[in-house]
Amino acid sequence: MSETHSDQLLSEVAALPQLPGVYRYFDAAGAVLYVGKARNLKKRVANYFQKNHAGTRIGHMISKIARMETTVVRSEAEALLLENNLIKTLKPRYNILFRDDKSYPYLKIASHTFPRLAYYRGAVDRKHRYFGPYPSAWAVKESIQLLQKVFKLRTCEDTVYANRTRPCLLYQIKRCTGPCVGYITPEAYAQDVANAEAFLMGDTQAVLTQLESRMMAHAEELEFEQAAELRNQMSALSRVLHQQSIEIASDKDVDILAVKVQGGKACVNLAMVRGGRHLGDRAYFPVHVEDATQIQHGESAMEGEEAAPPAESVEVQVLEAFVAQHYIDVPVPPTLVLSELVSRELIEAVAQQAGIRVTAVFQPREQRRHWLEMAQTNAGLQLARLLAEEGSQQARTRALVDALELAPDELDNFRVECFDISHTAGEATQASCVVFEHHTMQNREYRRYNIEGITPGDDYAAMRQVLHRRYAKLAEAMAAETDAPPAGDAGGAGTDARPGTRAARMPDLVLVDGGKGQVSMAREVFGELGLPLSLIVGVEKGEGRKVGLEELVFADGREKVYLGRDSAALMLVAQIRDEAHRFAITGMRARRAKVRVGGSQLEDIPGIGPKRRARLLQRFGGIRGVAAASVEDIASVDGIALDLAEEIYRALH
Repeated sequence: MSETHSDQLLSEVAALPQLPGVYRYFDAAGAVLYVGKARNLKKRVANYFQKNHAGTRIGHMISKIARMETTVVRSEAEALLLENNLIKTLKPRYNILFRDDKSYPYLKIASHTFPRLAYYRGAVDRKHRYFGPYPSAWAVKESIQLLQKVFKLRTCEDTVYANRTRPCLLYQIKRCTGPCVGYITPEAYAQDVANAEAFLMGDTQAVLTQLESRMMAHAEELEFEQAAELRNQMSALSRVLHQQSIEIASDKDVDILAVKVQGGKACVNLAMVRGGRHLGDRAYFPVHVEDATQIQHGESAMEGEEAAPPAESVEVQVLEAFVAQHYIDVPVPPTLVLSELVSRELIEAVAQQAGIRVTAVFQPREQRRHWLEMAQTNAGLQLARLLAEEGSQQARTRALVDALELAPDELDNFRVECFDISHTAGEATQASCVVFEHHTMQNREYRRYNIEGITPGDDYAAMRQVLHRRYAKLAEAMAAETDAPPAGDAGGAGTDARPGTRAARMPDLVLVDGGKGQVSMAREVFGELGLPLSLIVGVEKGEGRKVGLEELVFADGREKVYLGRDSAALMLVAQIRDEAHRFAITGMRARRAKVRVGGSQLEDIPGIGPKRRARLLQRFGGIRGVAAASVEDIASVDGIALDLAEEIYRALH
């Protein structure tokens, strides 16, 4: 094997120290192949180049190694943490890799005299209180509704709150105490906030005890109305505890991890318990499982250290990779319930990084066992679903979601809206919006927009206009959403919004046909509307404008992405983009034809027949000329009386 490698590389291997560390292998093009850790760098790395691994995946990888880099660390724990940081950063071809998911939502209690409940994604700010992370947006919104019912905290934006002169409907339906109009004192509201925080942290018994003591104190002072309010709050909280089967004395913060491997694919199901409440699950599907596990098996077989460890099962390797990579960015709870027995060193390294004590439980009992069984069942179901998607429409959606590192709450409801601008030398400019959802194009939701009031041929201005028309009202509705009861989907997606339609929902991805210029325009519009920039992706034509060489441009500052000519994700992007282009072209041609022959704009005017229409178009050179003419000019055409000229002028303006 060493004959294929340079003398410089082999000399670097021979000079390695017998210390713990991390090594990286690169191919001739500079792409990272593999990241590994070792208790003894010299022995581990030397084994790659001294033994014959022909015919195996590890041999195939070794044949590609052109250079290497190593880092010496102080301990195995440091090596483990550095290894997985590098895996997440470099995305090696032969390591088990979990997508870097930083999109976990939180429940935020914003800092204010009267703090508000809010759904939140992004970097946390220390001046606010955050609870979570939650596995899905649905879990956060359910918790907000629950806290509204029990503690009646406000959810309206500060701008809405500051401009109210009377309470909103949430006050009327007893979901808010009306702090915007002074119906509750800051002290009483602060007490409700404290109780809500205690509930979210699992201190439900303390909350009930405190509410009961306050109720009795009001009753002794003959303040029966205030006592009744606290009684109702206790009743609401008790119903919640009963409905959600919250164990008051049970674990408060626990992550339950179950792994399932089948057909060369793997699934890790993460279930979250926060404040004693089971918040739901999220499934993760690693890549490179087959290659990475066979290489790790080969590493165990060639291990040159004194006591070669037995080869770990694929399930253990996948679960260890998830724990090591996931908790780099996400807070680790004090208890992990695991379906496989992972290494003690891994748990100690995660705990060391988090600065807390972490207990890993394998073969749990009682409530923990029920949680683990649910997670195992879900892992099996999610993996079966993934395998069924292979080679299907769902597989393309999955490929796009993974390629763009998105995290939709449900893959089936993943929604893409794509925009394209079409015109002929500035004439009859139209924008199209096509919709992809449920793994197929939704042609009933397609929309065309006639673009007016711009310089002919200004595609950037056209894109600005269509995005503003599409999303302005929806952005307003989203900003005011918490100011109305959650009773339906009324709202709007620009001029198209109709109550109860899917168009009233913000898409998970907004594609624009164009590169940096169109993306910059979309970024400006979304910035003005207060919408997340991460939704915008531009489809930029590649070198020579050849199909298959397209690159994706991001509005939030990420580097361009080339998905690859045969990528399923690129095939889906191209299909959506081409459909938007087709829809725009057909609409533009129909509008242009109507404009050039005068179309129904003149035919629909009473008193205008084929002869008068032809005279008007001939005199003024087309419908645009007719529209630009004055009443007197129109009346000068043979056969057009003054009253008819006035009718024509009104119809065209």
